[in-house]
Amino acid sequence: MTTVHTGTRTLGSAEVTLQDRDRTRTFLLLHGGGGVATMTGFADLLADRTRSRVLLPTHPGFAGTPKAAGLTGVPELARLYVDLLADLDLTDVTVIGNSFGGWLAAEIALQRSPRVRGAVIVDGIGIEVDGHPLTDISGMSLAEIRELSFHDPAKAPVPPGGGTGPSPDVRALIGYTGPAMADPALAGRLGELDLPVHVIWGESDGIAGPEYGKAYAAAIPGSTFTLLPRTGHLPQVETPEELLAALPDLAG
Repeated sequence: MTTVHTGTRTLGSAEVTLQDRDRTRTFLLLHGGGGVATMTGFADLLADRTRSRVLLPTHPGFAGTPKAAGLTGVPELARLYVDLLADLDLTDVTVIGNSFGGWLAAEIALQRSPRVRGAVIVDGIGIEVDGHPLTDISGMSLAEIRELSFHDPAKAPVPPGGGTGPSPDVRALIGYTGPAMADPALAGRLGELDLPVHVIWGESDGIAGPEYGKAYAAAIPGSTFTLLPRTGHLPQVETPEELLAALPDLAG
């Protein structure tokens, strides 16, 4: 049984709420616009199966947590998490991010921290791909986003209240990414990466389709790309076993 320690750490003017499944090897899991709840089940699975230490922060501003004034974009949040790894004195860390967390994982990799050994981008956002734009979710209800996020929407967890209203975490997401949820320069900057990166995608992703995912992988030198069948935008929720099996080199 995994023991989960939840607390906060103050880094400069920023405060981070952090779940820590404390084992040996370390993974940093980064959630997307759906909030930290979309990662908690996979965090437990990863910790139990790999006997690893799994860190799961709540991005400042999500779930009602405070957000420091200096956290104005994704690179700034990436630097905060690199500082977190230094504050915890961690090395050999694998960063795994989904959706917005995938973009954030890429930005952390671009920081070239010696504490990071590799990154896994799961249905990430953040780049611009001609002919394959991201779906604009800024005005959608949770129910509408859920329809686009799952291969089988009937299997999607229903939040309290039925998910008919706007998502406060989506508003927090836009606060980091802007309405376009992309950085026009990101794809070019990904060409600078020189550490192992695995890009994993759900074939039924209605937010960012598989061609978008292939373009993400193509922008990163030496990356590998895996397409997961019968899976949407949130593999860690819909098909967690398949996601875990897709990265034996990192989670084995």
